[in-house]
Amino acid sequence: MLDYTNVITEEKSYSGLQIREIKPVMKLIIRGKKREFLSAIGKSLNLLLPTAANTSSKSEKLSAIWLSPDEWMIYSNEISNPNNNHYETENLLNKNITQSNLGAVTDVTDQFVLINIKGDKIYDLFASGSPFNFNNFKDKKGAVTQTILTKIDVIIHNQNQNEVNLFVRRSFSQHLFSWMNDSASRL
Repeated sequence: MLDYTNVITEEKSYSGLQIREIKPVMKLIIRGKKREFLSAIGKSLNLLLPTAANTSSKSEKLSAIWLSPDEWMIYSNEISNPNNNHYETENLLNKNITQSNLGAVTDVTDQFVLINIKGDKIYDLFASGSPFNFNNFKDKKGAVTQTILTKIDVIIHNQNQNEVNLFVRRSFSQHLFSWMNDSASRL
């Protein structure tokens, strides 16, 4: 039986590669088009949303990744309130964005798993299962792409030259992790 709460029970290390799940991580999808929406996000979170395709921005405790012209994912290691399982960032955005009819905020924390991958063989692993050309991507810190990895939709956020955060839907996460384990052991 699949364990949907723990995709990766321990950090996996291979020659030139480390794979681990990062949790708990708040993940919010925000959508909006108006200039007032962008301004309200900036004032609420002290974070400018990236407006160029496939880029990201970062503040002290939050990262925002561009998903489409009117859609972003904001994520953090912020711990939820144990009484109601809501995040302060989510509450703030609901108050300043949703209730003001400037845009929409959707909590996707439980929908996506965040896998951190480090090492000099990251792109060898990706090349074995993705049609995306990572040649330019790997040199651009903060770059974001939505692609297919072994027939699974993923979002990849370049953290550093040899470190990425990979977002995958929870229902596909164990399959993807099994594939990564198998492929990484052969690199």
